[in-house]
Formats: sequence, C-alpha cells, structure tokens
Amino acid sequence: MVGNIIENNMVTISGKIVSETEFSHEVYGEGFYTFTMEVPRLSESYDRIVVTVSERLVSREKLVIGEFIEVEGQFRSYNNYNNDSGSKLVLTVFAREVNFLEDDRKVRNPNQIFLNGFICKKPIYRTTPFGREITDILLAVNRPYNKSDYIPCICWGRNARYASGLEVGDNIKIWGRIQSREYQKKLVNGEVATKVAYEVSVSKMEVCSSEKIERSTDEVDS
Repeated sequence: MVGNIIENNMVTISGKIVSETEFSHEVYGEGFYTFTMEVPRLSESYDRIVVTVSERLVSREKLVIGEFIEVEGQFRSYNNYNNDSGSKLVLTVFAREVNFLEDDRKVRNPNQIFLNGFICKKPIYRTTPFGREITDILLAVNRPYNKSDYIPCICWGRNARYASGLEVGDNIKIWGRIQSREYQKKLVNGEVATKVAYEVSVSKMEVCSSEKIERSTDEVDS
C-alpha cells in the first residue's frame, strides 16, 4: 500500500474503466472526479465499482474508457441528499494510488479489501430459499478528523452463524472483496428503476475484543 494510507481501511481493485470521468466535488481548490471500473470475479462475471480520484493524483485525460488500471485506496461512504428520495448512503473507492496496466496483464487478486471497525447495527441473520445462511453487518470504520465510513458487509455460511451472535460495539476485522448487486425499486410514480447496491463480501473475520476467531476458507464468489 502507498504511504500515508489509513491502515484500518485498505482496498486494492484492478480492472477496466467503463464510464466517462465526471466531476464530483471540490475541496479547498482540489477537484475530485468519479468513474466506474469493471472488476472481474472468479465466476467470469464482473463487479462495477465507482472510484473517486483527485485531479492532483492523475490527469483526467488519462482516465479513458477501455484503460486497465489498478487502484489502491479506501472504501468510503457519504450521505447524498435528494429532495425526492431523501438521504442515500453512497459508497466509493477513494483512490490513493493509480497504476496503469497492460491489456494482457493477468492480475491474481483483482479485488481485495481489509476493514477494522465497529458494528453499529444489530447483525441480521437470514437464510435464502436455497438454504444459504447470510448475516448482514453495518461496520463503522473510523477516519481522521472524527469522521467514520459506514460499510455494509455480508457474511456467508459459518461466518454468517458466527457474526449473528456479535453485538453492537464489537470491534472486528474483516477481509473480503467489494461486490455490486443490481436490484429493482418501485418509484413514487409507479415506475420501476434498476439500482445498484454495494457491499463487502466477507471471506474471513476476526473479533478484536475476544480470543474467539473465525477464519473461513469458503470464499464466496456469488
């Protein structure tokens, strides 16, 4: 990881740029832009992940559709307020380093994330119609200047059973990957819109405040 990185929130993703770069916001005269990356899964499908990058890190003109890049940074959240839909949690990879790759470069682990944070909502355990066990966790990951990022995480199998017994305030470490998931939402006017949700698919977890550790080897590539 690049220097000055926050050690409780580390992300590396590799893939192809699939959207135009758009202006996002400006802080103290520094402009930030967003674009979408297509990150491959083991199952030969893709996750489409939004990246935010500073104009001082890499020129906007270099971030063109079709370029293969590797991004190192953090997974961040912020609330986007809209008069029609209210507050929405928006998730993005905040780039600290961008490396350009050759088209034919083989990346062994194109999607990795590590988070160290605190459970801020009671975990929700459920089973799918096919009997798969799932637990949803909302993790608060501290940032400098008294800020926090709120990251939805999803655990599977025995990790799900273990996570279902955790409590609000527990400090945990998780390893996994960022995944995108499309879903349908009915709007006020009756129309149905396709939305994208982002979450961390957990492959390994550890409770910091306990000697009990759950290390799962059944990585899910759903």
